[in-house]
Amino acid sequence: MISESTQPESSTLLVVDTIDEAADGVRLLTLRSKDGSDLPPWTPGSHLDLVLGGVDAAQMQAAEAGAMPEHDPFAETIRQYSLCGDVADRSCYRVAVLREVESRGGSSYVHDTLKAGDELVSYGPRNHFELRKAPKYVFVAGGIGITPIMPMIREVEAAGKNWHLYYLGRSEATMAFRDELAQYGDKVTLWAKDPKGAFDLQGMFDQIEAEGAALVYSCGPERLLEAVENQCRTRATLVAHVERFTPKEIDDSDNSEFEIVLEESDMRLTVPADKSIFEVVRENGISVLGSCLEGICGTCETGVVSGEIDHRDSVLEDDEREEGDVMMICVSRCKGKELVLEL
Repeated sequence: MISESTQPESSTLLVVDTIDEAADGVRLLTLRSKDGSDLPPWTPGSHLDLVLGGVDAAQMQAAEAGAMPEHDPFAETIRQYSLCGDVADRSCYRVAVLREVESRGGSSYVHDTLKAGDELVSYGPRNHFELRKAPKYVFVAGGIGITPIMPMIREVEAAGKNWHLYYLGRSEATMAFRDELAQYGDKVTLWAKDPKGAFDLQGMFDQIEAEGAALVYSCGPERLLEAVENQCRTRATLVAHVERFTPKEIDDSDNSEFEIVLEESDMRLTVPADKSIFEVVRENGISVLGSCLEGICGTCETGVVSGEIDHRDSVLEDDEREEGDVMMICVSRCKGKELVLEL
């Protein structure tokens, strides 16, 4: 379910309160507003955009005023992190960051440079992984993919819902939130590949299907998410909702040129095969927000008036794509010759 406000309209100046080791290679950041005020509310499944690498004067001034600063997603290091703290506690945000071996800048900055007292600008929160109503929930988390799942578990447990978590990891030492999850007893299946070996995902889904209809929420490595989607696709009683931290592979070898009409700006522009809609729109002076530029964060979601969309993002679910009224302009394109956009 897409949140009503898909593009953040303000930024917040945060201060790093504490940095803790949540597991081997995982740092847990507690962030508070610089002025001590309550932070914007959020719901389970939400994430923040954090600008890493330092705060400049313009960003600080805008964030202190609660405004959205002009920012360049092509130049800034902006990373998306799932909120994993207590939804009811508006005094702080908590995010967990995995040390990535092949870091593109965000992970290494958090682990090697960031310290308590540092200031960060955040955009959001936003939620493209909302918890929908269901009689039963199954959560499947792989590694750091546990982060958006934790607030969901707290919410369904408090509501007295039927749920089970399958939490898969390389080793127990690398799996965050183990101590908190222990309180839920047999509602949690924790499986460490070292020393247990590979997990029987097929057998797990056979058992889940036998127990009746359920919504399946999953976050983790791409191989796990693809397996979850494939398992649910063949089982009518199971519906999968997944969140990706990395984009799907996109074959752009057959990209072709097309036209876009910006309805509100009264402009017609050509999108060449080697550029995105996002790039072309910004080059022509239209202010649009962007962050990941890979189709995983949802910041650039734009309304579509008409035209056939070639969806290439990792945010929208199948039913939302079929509606054809929104797209992520950083990666998605046109299947035909023209798109009319609400810009």
